[in-house]
Amino acid sequence: MSTASTERTGLWLIGARGSVATTTIAGRAALAAGLWPPTGLVTALPPFAASGLPDLDHLVIGGHDIADTPLAKRADELVAGGVLPHGLPSAIASELAAADTEIRYPHGDPALDIADFTRRHGLARTVVVNVATVETDPSVSTGYANAAIDAGCSYVNFTPATGMRGEGLAERATAAGLPFAGRDGKTGQTLLRAALAPMFAQRALHVRSWSGTNLLGGGDGAALADPAAAAAKNAGKERVLDDNLGALPEGTVHIDNVPALGDWKTAWDHVAFDGFLGTRMVLQTIWEGCDSSLAAPLVLDLARLVSRAHAVGLAGPVPGLGFFFKDPDSGSAALGDQWRELVALAETLRTGS
Repeated sequence: MSTASTERTGLWLIGARGSVATTTIAGRAALAAGLWPPTGLVTALPPFAASGLPDLDHLVIGGHDIADTPLAKRADELVAGGVLPHGLPSAIASELAAADTEIRYPHGDPALDIADFTRRHGLARTVVVNVATVETDPSVSTGYANAAIDAGCSYVNFTPATGMRGEGLAERATAAGLPFAGRDGKTGQTLLRAALAPMFAQRALHVRSWSGTNLLGGGDGAALADPAAAAAKNAGKERVLDDNLGALPEGTVHIDNVPALGDWKTAWDHVAFDGFLGTRMVLQTIWEGCDSSLAAPLVLDLARLVSRAHAVGLAGPVPGLGFFFKDPDSGSAALGDQWRELVALAETLRTGS
């Protein structure tokens, strides 16, 4: 039996007209209307049924973006790119239009827009989620983290941006009784690494090198063509290996912008390792996926979990959410351990203690 909360909860997206945000908005509407099954939505699994998470049909969405392309047009573009199913934009046209009216161009103090959104809709609370394109100026993401605190909102950093790790921000949020989570959503290549790296360690197989290539297009592909942005992204990928293997093996990840791929990406990994009596072996993997479709359900998961954490009085980095991130605030880096920590969080949210 579900004990989902019927309180109206806000989801404020930074980068609200981007591919991930548009897929999140469309996906929430489709699932709330029963048009599509909740494939990929972790919080739809049995361990979370009694955790008091906000219902998807009680999520109200707004956000900030410097782009002005209407969500309906963005959704049509994602249909053409194979990201959203045909016919979905017309089936959820009113939901797209409603979200569109709540997207603001950032100017002045963003906390005022967020607080006004929460007040006008009579929301119990609002979660601010950063899904913007990879940043080159840390002041942007730290500014939004600060705005979330000023507006009395919890915060999720789904990007590799600085966010709540700016000087003094985590302490401010904790002192204000606000939960937060981050950073950098784990959706593809790093998800696979988090599953495979513990296998090598637990089977006493020595990894000599772990190299990879990431081909992607879209806004992230263009942004990650900047060496500084790519370095920030790769730091999370490397942390998963370092934490699980005890040391960072040789090898690098190359990120290449391929505009023709659009929202799709291909990730290739090459792992050289030693077996019994020094026998040298190789594992190669290829991951082909759609970034927006992989990320969107996790954004909804995190909004539901962090909102509930706020409701039961958790403050600071929310334990158990490392399952969703490349560079988590705390906890194990092994996917199996992270799952157990997440299930433990579900129980905490159920009991409220």
